[in-house]
Amino acid sequence: MAVDKKQYDLPAHTDLAWCPGCGNFPILNIVKTALAELDIPPEGVVICSGIGQAAKTPQYMRVNYFNGLHGRALPPATAIKLANPGLVVISESGDGDTYGEGGNHFLHTIRRNPDITNIVHDNMIYGLTKGQASPTSEKGMKTPIQTEGVVLEPFNPLATALSLGATFVARVFSGDIIQAKEIVKAAIQHKGYALVDVFQPCVVFNKQNTYQWFKEHTYYLDEQHDKTDKMKALEIAFDMEKLALGVIYQKTGRPTYEELIRDGQDPLFLRKRNDAALKKLLESYK
Repeated sequence: MAVDKKQYDLPAHTDLAWCPGCGNFPILNIVKTALAELDIPPEGVVICSGIGQAAKTPQYMRVNYFNGLHGRALPPATAIKLANPGLVVISESGDGDTYGEGGNHFLHTIRRNPDITNIVHDNMIYGLTKGQASPTSEKGMKTPIQTEGVVLEPFNPLATALSLGATFVARVFSGDIIQAKEIVKAAIQHKGYALVDVFQPCVVFNKQNTYQWFKEHTYYLDEQHDKTDKMKALEIAFDMEKLALGVIYQKTGRPTYEELIRDGQDPLFLRKRNDAALKKLLESYK
């Protein structure tokens, strides 16, 4: 039986703590639609998030979720997929949570290549904590904290992911629901770590990178783009003037973290479980 997107909906009276016009709303719709069109029931999905406005996303869906500490979405996502490979596991947080506080986990999750989808709401600002610069804020942007303008060059998540061997790297715009949905579906179906960086306007704290700004500063990769050409993908990722949208790079055939651990005969999985000892240990914590 086909999955209806309404199966992911919470009751209509559910209070969503996002501002009217926030780019998080279309992303929520994109994720629910993508999962439904892939015929994945809510009980087959786990979404992990950290702290922030974007990290509230799984709280607004009828889905299994793990909401952890700031920057700590990727470790539990990796562990959950390792423990139960049959689940669809998504890590979903903002640019500050993923690239800032969670930067170290971002790097090493890419190296491990777990079969998870990493959706990053990239609004180039910290929204929950009222508008200070995030890792992806543009140089020169003035904020309540950076009153003279941001002095640092923005972090480049796509180039970083490519250089560390990410097997799926894409960027989308939340204002284009149809195109974004198709790429999120491709990321979920990809076997291995998949990064989807989502340009998402913050209508309250970022008056610079608006819906109109993203429309004027982005373009779509054409159908002839070779997604297997890593050097071309890096060239596209480093172009900060013309920001490409689409699947920039995809590689198949690289073993996932789960395969390396289980098929590699890791001692952790070869060791015989002692259920009696485990039960005794758990009882001691009651």
